[in-house]
Amino acid sequence: MVDLLTAPPAQRDVRLSEKQERSIAHATARINLWTGSIRSGKTVSSLLCWLIYVANAPRGGDLVVTGKTFDTVARNVFAPLMNPAVTGPAASLIKYTRGAGTATILGRQIEVITANDVSAEARLRGMTCAGAYGDELTLLPEVFFDQLLGRMSVPGARFFGTSNPDNPNHWLRQRFLLRAAHLRLRHWHFTLDDNPGLDPEYVASIKREYVGLWYKRFIEGLWVVAEGAIFDAFDDRKHVVTKLPAIRRWLSLGIDYGTAHPFAAVMLALGADGRLYLTNEWRHDSVKARRRLSPVEYSHAVRNWLETLDAGEPIAPEYVLVDSAAADFRVQMAKDGLPNKPAKKDVVEGLRTMMSLIATDRLRIHSSCVGLLSEIPGYSWNAKAALEGRDEPIKAGDDSIDAARYAIYSTRSIWWSLLRRSDFSLAA
Repeated sequence: MVDLLTAPPAQRDVRLSEKQERSIAHATARINLWTGSIRSGKTVSSLLCWLIYVANAPRGGDLVVTGKTFDTVARNVFAPLMNPAVTGPAASLIKYTRGAGTATILGRQIEVITANDVSAEARLRGMTCAGAYGDELTLLPEVFFDQLLGRMSVPGARFFGTSNPDNPNHWLRQRFLLRAAHLRLRHWHFTLDDNPGLDPEYVASIKREYVGLWYKRFIEGLWVVAEGAIFDAFDDRKHVVTKLPAIRRWLSLGIDYGTAHPFAAVMLALGADGRLYLTNEWRHDSVKARRRLSPVEYSHAVRNWLETLDAGEPIAPEYVLVDSAAADFRVQMAKDGLPNKPAKKDVVEGLRTMMSLIATDRLRIHSSCVGLLSEIPGYSWNAKAALEGRDEPIKAGDDSIDAARYAIYSTRSIWWSLLRRSDFSLAA
């Protein structure tokens, strides 16, 4: 096999930093971990190291690649492995089909096992592992990781894995990174400046995108706790408007369905000035109104509201995104002529996206969204969850925020390409 570190540029285009080469050369422990900021080069380093290991891995045991989902494994692991610019001629010797349970790397069969929840631990039982690679370890269940390490019983077996920083109380940091000296573990920390292949303009752009907690984690590569106000960059003098610009596209309507708590619908649009706007809001608080509405009544109310939003003219959002738990309501809306999709409910990622948009002044809110504007100032991180190693908001007074998050995060792939990129971008 071609030496991955010395292959000429015509065979491997990725230029490695001294730190990357050093980590690859010295990843000889039972557990080898690369952590740090996004786009810092840690994934390329770990994958090249894994590829070299597979070429010489002990026989008589399984080789495993794992990650949260098949999509993330395909995107984060096999896409770069199969890219000649990264692995040179070895790329032609790597075969994988997205969603498949096995792959082939340099003639060795690789078991691809996803770990989206604690039940995934059962998929490892009975295995005898000679080596494993893990993508985004902080997203894996702790019991799954323990089971995987326990299955690595072949003499000389090694584990290779990557992760962005998370809560400082996360099990990966507390049980492994802080105890590296007492374990057979080697750890390398990377920052954005450790990747020599990044365009300076991109680096500057991505540093503008992240703010607060996320800047410390994803740019500085620090394990810091989520605390205090979530939307700490929000300034009602700048982010609240009484007049909307011309609207280029009515992108989406996010709906958080409520019976015992308020029902909230929030509209997202793209303005002619290149910003996103949360333009309108409809709410029904059954407690204050002393009346609960049925799915039929809610559907009719939302439809009637949409008929008169734009100076008395009807609005047809490109997407209607609804809380996936509200199955009956979604069916009723479809019957009433409002096709809809279940919203993407990734809470932390959705909030990070909203925070970044606000911090870079690419999201503004119309003053008529009274419920949303009343919720934003008091929306805070859950201190108890932080002590347990989890990032969670306090689930109270967040109905319109949830609706806005559905509208924004579920359509990210659409509006990202529409925003002006001269001084703002969201990393893919």
